[in-house]
Amino acid sequence: MKILIAEDDHISRKVLRLTLQQLGHEVIIAEDGAEAWKIFDKEPVRVIVTDWMMPGLDGLELCRRVRDRPQTPYAYIIMLTAAHTTTEDYSLAMQSGIDDFLIKPLNCDMLRTRLHVADRILRYSTEIDVLQDLIPICAYCHNIRNGADYWERVDTYIAARTGTRFSHTACPACYAEQLRILDGEQLSAALTGESGS
Repeated sequence: MKILIAEDDHISRKVLRLTLQQLGHEVIIAEDGAEAWKIFDKEPVRVIVTDWMMPGLDGLELCRRVRDRPQTPYAYIIMLTAAHTTTEDYSLAMQSGIDDFLIKPLNCDMLRTRLHVADRILRYSTEIDVLQDLIPICAYCHNIRNGADYWERVDTYIAARTGTRFSHTACPACYAEQLRILDGEQLSAALTGESGS
């Protein structure tokens, strides 16, 4: 996997990088949260290992930004914590969107285990994204079913989700068909009017 490290301590960063590389992963290094965010925002990765306490942009704020970034595939975020981290701290981190925790100093076996979990979660996340991208559309009227089993027009569905605005017109084939229908209706009305008089 490609893994982004956000760690401000030089020694910890080096140990983490070497450990991940020995486990066969591609590693991208950031020396703090702000640099990690710039890297992620430019090219999102699926796994982030971040220290909690960093100057400027800390691990929690990095996580919040990752979670708030629109149209971004799910990223699995592992937070590095100190042994004295409190239950309240863990709760705060979970509310910010952290997926897992590792206590410093780094334990290679625990890191390997966490990355196996990350890989499994990301595979499931990808499968869910693919299923959600399948839009059920009626073969006859071309309305789309939303999650509440309510059918709506394609343009309404897309506009609600993307903000796209539509202008309505008729393609040449539909325009010709509508003219034939109108001509037929006018002819029928004319014949009905003649026979009634």
